[in-house]
Amino acid sequence: MSGRITNTVKSALGGAKKTVGSVLGNETMQASGKIQQAEAQAANLAARAEQQAKGVAHNVKGAAQKTVGAATGNKSMEAEGHVNSARGDAERKV
Repeated sequence: MSGRITNTVKSALGGAKKTVGSVLGNETMQASGKIQQAEAQAANLAARAEQQAKGVAHNVKGAAQKTVGAATGNKSMEAEGHVNSARGDAERKV
């Protein structure tokens, strides 16, 4: 999550640089700010996608554990499945 915070800060700094460049008429600074902002936003989207994928993996693992645990009467495995499902749900909401 700290990577997403860092990317948000970089995006804000890029936006500020873009604005200052625009006010000063400095096209190089303005372009640099646009690039910095776009790079940070792209990195943030990639981090979100990675987190979503982890959540889905935990949901799948949890569902399998719950099913196998219930079918075999293994309460510990079934409980672990509930934990993994909840973890996956939480990861997908971030």
